[in-house]
Amino acid sequence: MSRPPFPPFTLETARQKVQAAEDGWNSRDPERVAAAYSEDSVWRNRDRHVHGRAEIVAFLTDKWERELDYALRKSLWTFAGNRIAVRFQYECHDAAGTWYRSYGNENWEFDDEGLMVRREASINDRVIDPSERRIFGPRPEEEKGVDIPLW
Repeated sequence: MSRPPFPPFTLETARQKVQAAEDGWNSRDPERVAAAYSEDSVWRNRDRHVHGRAEIVAFLTDKWERELDYALRKSLWTFAGNRIAVRFQYECHDAAGTWYRSYGNENWEFDDEGLMVRREASINDRVIDPSERRIFGPRPEEEKGVDIPLW
């Protein structure tokens, strides 16, 4: 199994990888997202450590059961060789209707087949008023590759 583009990344292929990740996560389909990771992928997500695709699927299933109407934007921060760093933000609400904007950074490492073998995510959450929302579903085609404000 492979997932192009492959390392070593160029500016163009790193941007493609970031957009593909954003599109996958916005699908809110745990199986689709997990397919971009190696069978033995290792994650650190906040204070959780996740190992392998089965745990990734379970983690994401639980996440999207709690984080309702989840919508994400990722931006390329930097890249070198088989590594990419991104900054991101997403918005969602809980079952009580409280909206959140979550900000974070991720470090990614890929194998030669373009599958992510390591993902380290640091994330902070902020309660927002619904009137403060700025992410409404997946990114429209005309906005792909465009950074959004972080604050």
